[in-house]
Amino acid sequence: MSTKAKDRFHVLIVDNSDETLSNLKQQLTGGGYDVMTAQGVESALAVLDFKQVDIVITALRMPIGADGLDLLRYIRDHFKSVEVMIITAYPDIESAVQCIKDGAQEYLTKPFSETELFNAVERIKEKIIRRKTASPEEKPGQFLGIIGLSPKMEEVFERIDRAAQTNANVLIAGESGTGKELVARAIHYGSYRAEAPFVSVNCTAIPDSLLESELFGHVKGAFTDAKTLRQGFFQIAEHGTIFLDEIGDASPGMQAKLLRVLQSKEINMVGSSQIQKIDIRIIAASHKDLKSMIPKGLFREDLYYRLDVINITIPPLRERREDILPLVSFYLKKFSEEMELKNPPVFSDNALKALKNYSWPGNVRELENLIQRLVVIVDDDNIKVSDLPESMRFNVIQRNSSQFKTLKEVEQEYIASVLASVGGNKTKAAQILGIDRKTLRLKIEKER
Repeated sequence: MSTKAKDRFHVLIVDNSDETLSNLKQQLTGGGYDVMTAQGVESALAVLDFKQVDIVITALRMPIGADGLDLLRYIRDHFKSVEVMIITAYPDIESAVQCIKDGAQEYLTKPFSETELFNAVERIKEKIIRRKTASPEEKPGQFLGIIGLSPKMEEVFERIDRAAQTNANVLIAGESGTGKELVARAIHYGSYRAEAPFVSVNCTAIPDSLLESELFGHVKGAFTDAKTLRQGFFQIAEHGTIFLDEIGDASPGMQAKLLRVLQSKEINMVGSSQIQKIDIRIIAASHKDLKSMIPKGLFREDLYYRLDVINITIPPLRERREDILPLVSFYLKKFSEEMELKNPPVFSDNALKALKNYSWPGNVRELENLIQRLVVIVDDDNIKVSDLPESMRFNVIQRNSSQFKTLKEVEQEYIASVLASVGGNKTKAAQILGIDRKTLRLKIEKER
């Protein structure tokens, strides 16, 4: 097998036992495989979303949460190109039959030898090679779970790739709904910290009264309700990444405490005088212009420059319209599969044109929610313009071959733009346009 990373087969091992994870990783890495590990199903799903995985080797039984059979079924439904091997120390005929029925390629019982392990993995590898030779699978326009074909997203992908190769703090800017957390996860799972936790913290949601306890944990008896020792977000993220979402909404108290941690790489649990060294990467994000907040005293300049070592700005969807149709296709497939539709609906040409011309104030999140709603509520196999929200229906504009537009076209575009800016609220739109609601409704109905 080639030693190039891109030519290697990527194996994910899922088990609650550190010893099992370590032993299997050592054996398979020595055999030329690229190996990742995950403690539990939830961690495994995060890896599957953001890393290339060819083979999953999972324990059947796990003491907390979902088990190996749950993971197997989820992979079969959502990652059809990934093959699964089940390992267990508690074999029985019934479970073995069920695993094979649900799509497991191999079923090994502990203890098994290194030879048995490699033989099973090689059988799976040969099957994958045959499948790829017969029908190569490609996912154009996807990068670590993020969809984008536009030049602007190519620039974002390049920055993610560079950021993943360093340990520097990252500041992600972008409007709400553009996918800032997806970018943060892509950086984490593309870095050497990928096997450690990714912890997402919403800065808006933490009141100052709970701030230190939530971030740094507390010891038993630190305050009235501290009945047990509890780790904070920074301890949970040890060796991994902590994502501070909407850092622009952080209170002055939170900003001060974060700055101290960034400077010293140390924390104190509430109620403890013991200093704890931490090893984490910090990625922050905001939909606000943090730099413009500094002169107003709303954001600390020293904290800003600590966070803004690498800056990634995600463009809004209206500035990367080339990505709209690939996103529509992705979400249409995703939600159709979730609803187990044999014949997924398709969009009419005019409906697609309306989607491409819409300004998408809610960005990718708004598009995702729309596609999900349409898949659920539209009974027909064909999604038409009339199925779209009113604010989108007026984006199907027939342009003249000339560079000029008719007065009617200009009016259509302006009404559509105003409606989009107020989320389809006709009363607000009528006020902006200087007409009454009835007149607006008549103009809208004329264009249907």
